[in-house]
Amino acid sequence: MPIAAVVVAPDGRVIGRGVNRRESDSDPTAHAEILALREAGRALGDWRLTGCTLAVTLEPCTMCAGATVLARVQRLV
Repeated sequence: MPIAAVVVAPDGRVIGRGVNRRESDSDPTAHAEILALREAGRALGDWRLTGCTLAVTLEPCTMCAGATVLARVQRLV
């Protein structure tokens, strides 16, 4: 099942996108949510994603849920 995620800034801009790349990257942490959070952090120049929304096609796993909290994402959809 394909899984995708986007991070939306408070002003409505999409600042991070990700799709699961575990198999293609041989990386157990390459989940869509993690990749989207990383891209969003680079876009903002800050790991704090305060006020942002993370939208995902599937309920996040424990690792991704934890990363979402640590990144201070305001809302998960």
